[in-house]
Amino acid sequence: MNKYINLERIEFVVTMGCTGKCRHCSEGSHIFSGSHIDGTAAARAIAKVCRHYDIKSLMTFGGEPLLYPETVCTIHSAAKAADIPQHEVITNGYFSKNENRIREVAQMLADSGVNRVLLSVDAFHQETIPLEPVTLFAESVRNVGVPIFLSPAWLRSPEDDNPYNNETHRLLKIFTDKGFCVSEGNIIFPQGNAKVLLAEYFDEDSSVANPYEDDPKHIRTLSFDPDGSVLGGNIYEMDILEIIRNYKP
Repeated sequence: MNKYINLERIEFVVTMGCTGKCRHCSEGSHIFSGSHIDGTAAARAIAKVCRHYDIKSLMTFGGEPLLYPETVCTIHSAAKAADIPQHEVITNGYFSKNENRIREVAQMLADSGVNRVLLSVDAFHQETIPLEPVTLFAESVRNVGVPIFLSPAWLRSPEDDNPYNNETHRLLKIFTDKGFCVSEGNIIFPQGNAKVLLAEYFDEDSSVANPYEDDPKHIRTLSFDPDGSVLGGNIYEMDILEIIRNYKP
């Protein structure tokens, strides 16, 4: 369909709205307008893409995607219907203080086919996000049978001895003592808030690559923004297959 595109993965930034104000956030201090991706349009795009590409995984994240759990679940239900094997959500776990709602959302994720939740727990998130509702969410997800892994953000490397990493190790132990597993997480790169608020930890002569950027001449991941934008087009205005056909790096 397009020589520059050989898709294996689909990602949706569901919303830029977030319940945290993290100093390491790559998006910086942005103003949130309340917008989020339209679930029906997203589901339609998934179905069309999967007729032409062997998509192996789909991920929803943000911002905080579970501010809009119905939208997240519409997307993952479409992924399930299209036989995408891996369905992931990245969340900070803080979208409600209501215990019943937290448990309800966990069940919704299971019912929609989500089979991996990555939970952001570290010194940066817990600076502004309370631990109690996050812990309840983690336990609720585990109770409905969805695998959940802690996904910390590390400064420089997991082994680096700095105050942020030390606090992250402390927080992770609270969860590992409850039987939760920790994924490798990610290394913070100098962009957005991190570039300004954590500047002392980055060397001017070296850079940490943005792990979310694809080679524009070898697109493997189809990444949708909350406003429907993707590959220079918009699924609210144009068919996703036409966007793919018309793409040029």
